[in-house]
Amino acid sequence: MRILLADNQAKVRFALRVLLERQPGLEVVDEAASSEQVAAQASRSCPDLILLDWAMVSASGSDLLQALRRDCPGLGIIILSGRPEARKAALAAGADAFVSKGNPPEALLAAIARLCRDGGAPAMGNLTAAEAQAL
Repeated sequence: MRILLADNQAKVRFALRVLLERQPGLEVVDEAASSEQVAAQASRSCPDLILLDWAMVSASGSDLLQALRRDCPGLGIIILSGRPEARKAALAAGADAFVSKGNPPEALLAAIARLCRDGGAPAMGNLTAAEAQAL
């Protein structure tokens, strides 16, 4: 699965990259450090999944999510936030899943596996069903 990391904090992007690239079948293909970069990077790299920091989404978050899906059909979007109370707004805006940054890393891996299993994003590339379940 090809993943775009979108977070305005370089340390967060680095930690996510290290976590994800240790998982079989997951590949970080690009990064975005601002909301302006997200759409451009997504169009260029055409990822299967975007991990998007909710703080980078403006008040009309659904507009950004719709634009991303229009440019990359089949795209999965998982919103990350340090504010767990943002969950409802993120899901209402059209995110496939929400993961609090305060959760353990396994919560993010489980959300990615669940999204793939439920068909919310394209198949996980060379990941077998057993490997996806193990995530």
